[in-house]
Order: sequence, then structure tokens, then C-alpha cells
Amino acid sequence: QVQLAESGGGSVQTGGSLRLSCAASGYRPNCMGWFRRTPGKAREGVAVIHRGGSDTKYADSVKGRFTISQDNAKNEVYLQMDNLQPEDTAMYYCAADDHRGVVAGICLLQYSYDYLGQGTQVTVSS
Repeated sequence: QVQLAESGGGSVQTGGSLRLSCAASGYRPNCMGWFRRTPGKAREGVAVIHRGGSDTKYADSVKGRFTISQDNAKNEVYLQMDNLQPEDTAMYYCAADDHRGVVAGICLLQYSYDYLGQGTQVTVSS
């Protein structure tokens, strides 16, 4: 069993930055990442990373602005969000999954992750 604890959300103005952190307890699954949800919209995969560091993926909407990283010694994953825009406003969730049945070393944005955190709110004002 894995428990995920997010931190780092908040409110910023357009162009600002935030850094989200996610700590996994229990063990560190192969794939960890961030999803976001806005009322009335489907959940969107934002960024994911494989524990080996060999694979990272980003949603097109955040490429060049967001960076996912990890500290395996701490079982933590981070999302550095720069140049935030109002459309980035959402509840951000940390997710983790072993991706059994998927090609080794690969993490997918479009996938049903087994573990999900409670979420942290990010609000970007214009």
C-alpha cells in the first residue's frame, strides 16, 4: 500500500512560480506524477516520471513551463511550475503506479494510476 502526501500549492499571479512536492510512504512505485482537475473538465495528466529517471512525459499545455524531478532517496517527486497562467488553476493530485503490463521503464500520462493523493489547490490570478 502506498500513501501520497502533497504540499506546495497556493495562489500566485500570472507569470509566477510554484513548486509542488509529493512524498510516497510504503514504497516508491515505478511511476509517479501529477494530474490536475478543474470543475467541469476531465482529469488531465500533467507530468510523470519513472523512478529510474529514464522517462518523463509532459502534457503539451505545460511543456517548457513545468519540470518534474525526483529524489529517490526520499521517495519524493516534485513539480516546478514556472510562468503560471490562469488556465493552470486546478486541483493538483500526486499519483503513483507500478505500470504492470506496460513496457519496462515507461510511464504513461493516459493511464489509470492505482494511488492518488488528496490534492493541493493551485490558483493563478490574472
